Amino acid sequence: MAKPDTLIIDGHAYRWQELCELRRRQLEAWKATEARQFALFELKEDCRPSSERTASGRFQEPSLFANIGDGRSMSASQLPTSGMPPDQP
Repeated sequence: MAKPDTLIIDGHAYRWQELCELRRRQLEAWKATEARQFALFELKEDCRPSSERTASGRFQEPSLFANIGDGRSMSASQLPTSGMPPDQP
């Protein structure tokens, strides 16, 4: 059975294409009346990896110590044990 090209709503017959066109015009009129709000500050591009852009991604894949220094990780013996900086040789 073929799809009917008319819809019966409250006893009135409407063509599907007419309904889509009416809805499109309705949305265009609504967008035209919407007030535009300018940004209060300059928008900047988020350059973080995609896993770090959300809180859940940062929780699932923590990278706190991955980018420290020149990429070398410190061993436990090299970490300071107190709040004082390590002695200089």
